[in-house]
Amino acid sequence: MKLSQYGYDFTPEMAQYPTINRDDSRLMVVHRSTGEIEHRIFKDILDYFDEKDLFVFNDTKVFPARLYGNKEKTGAEIEIFLLRELNRDLRLWDVLVDPARKIRIGNKLYFGDDDLLVAEVIDNTTSRGRTLRFLFDGSYEEFKEALFALGETPLPRWVREKVEPEDAERYQTIFAAKEGAVAAPTAGMHFSKHLLKRMEIKGVESAFLTLHVGLGNFRTVDVEDLSKHKMDSEQYFVSPETAEAVNTAKREGRKVVSIGTTVMRTLETVTSTGGMIKADEGWTNKFIFAPHEFAVADAMVSNFHLPYSTQLMMVAAFGGYDLVMKAYEEANKEGYRFGTYGDAMLIL
Repeated sequence: MKLSQYGYDFTPEMAQYPTINRDDSRLMVVHRSTGEIEHRIFKDILDYFDEKDLFVFNDTKVFPARLYGNKEKTGAEIEIFLLRELNRDLRLWDVLVDPARKIRIGNKLYFGDDDLLVAEVIDNTTSRGRTLRFLFDGSYEEFKEALFALGETPLPRWVREKVEPEDAERYQTIFAAKEGAVAAPTAGMHFSKHLLKRMEIKGVESAFLTLHVGLGNFRTVDVEDLSKHKMDSEQYFVSPETAEAVNTAKREGRKVVSIGTTVMRTLETVTSTGGMIKADEGWTNKFIFAPHEFAVADAMVSNFHLPYSTQLMMVAAFGGYDLVMKAYEEANKEGYRFGTYGDAMLIL
């Protein structure tokens, strides 16, 4: 498969705001066995599953990763995007800086009223990336509180430039628990408390793993030959309880449903033999594109992803390239909402 095969007409206006109720999103249901495409509402998803089927969710939590500050002496405005904490005790963070060309090793950056936080640039890692050491005398808890108080919800710029107060809650799943993501696992955002309760009543089971979504998940693919693209690594955690839940479902012939591409990446990373998985934690740079033989999930839920994105490539590998691209074309014609705050697709 080549990069050029994953293009389609896309405009950012396809979904700038989420639905008022999470489970009122539209749901396109794609049947791999017949090629049939149905148009439903997300709250109808349980019609396709039975008691004891297992939904696997990503419980990562997005933190307010975007900060605005000023460079020492010149006062030039800069934007910092926190990627990940490198060293808790030394207050070291891996970040992106914009504009990067103005920032050098040794520069001090100031954030907040009365310069609440000060950071020093100690390393240049890439053309845009930097390592910052925050200079803060208080406790770690006080530092994190100050850092996150200054931060903004990292809503993707293409959705809309201005972040609104509601985004802090909406750009998050309701089961988000483990802080560490700079982007939300969007397929999980369609689940409401009411829908989770209906799952429980019907007997559809849930399991949770963690993959802290990084910007690498959204990095532009700039090679035509997909085998030459390198994914950035993202941290994952799969507990013994989740591994046991998935493996028991597989042994008993029940459906395992991947809620999103981040869950699918993690499941495929920790696969052992016979479609079983192992409890594990670490970093994955697994890039899934066709042809790929999926070992674990029987079905998946996904949003409608951007053209040329690694997520679209994974979905096309799972659903079949021709069928998925046909479904995207139909979604476009039918006015489905695309991207972060868009509608969902269920592939059976």
